This record gives sequence, structure tokens and C-alpha cells, in this order.
Amino acid sequence: MKHTGSCHCGKVKFEAEMSVDSGLTCNCSICQKRGSILAFIPSENFNLISGANALTEYKFNKNVIEHNFCSTCGILPFAGGVAPDGKKMMAINLRCVDEIDLKSIKIKEYDGKHI
Repeated sequence: MKHTGSCHCGKVKFEAEMSVDSGLTCNCSICQKRGSILAFIPSENFNLISGANALTEYKFNKNVIEHNFCSTCGILPFAGGVAPDGKKMMAINLRCVDEIDLKSIKIKEYDGKHI
């Protein structure tokens, strides 16, 4: 199913072909502070509609995940990287997806703090 989403101020807008029945939370140093609920999709299922010039990229630790946040409002609507199988993927912040019921999403907790 195609979903749309954005950062808080609306400068960064995207659409993603994905299921929103489950998501992942993580306790690594950045996710713990950010509080994202992530859904992972192949990069070909993602389309940045607007705001490429408003994005700021942040990498840390192994410098393999591109954390993209809006330089105006500071919200991270998505991140990008390479999956263990070598395919390019996107991590969509479900808190930025329009018109979904977050209470209906099954949440898996990932222990990123101890890997």
C-alpha cells in the first residue's frame, strides 16, 4: 500500500510502498533519544517528493546508515543504508507517516545498544 509522510514543518515529503502493520524500536544511542518507530523497505519502494535541499545527513558509529533529518524542524522522517544482503534499503519513521494508527502496529524491540 502506498503511504505518504513528512517532517513536522512539511518541507520534506515522501511516499513509500509498504505495510504498516509492524515496526521496530531500538535502544542504540541515537534511536533511544529520537524515539522512532521504524519500518524497513527496499529503496525502490521509496520516493522523495520534496525537500531534498532541506535534508541534512548524519552518520555515526560505523558510518553506514544515512540518518536524514529536516534542517528546519529537526525531524528525521527516514534513513537509508544497505541491508545485510547488500540491497539498498530505507528505514521509514512510522511516526512521520500520514494517517496511520500507531496503536495498531505490532512493535518489535531491537537491542542495538549491545551489538
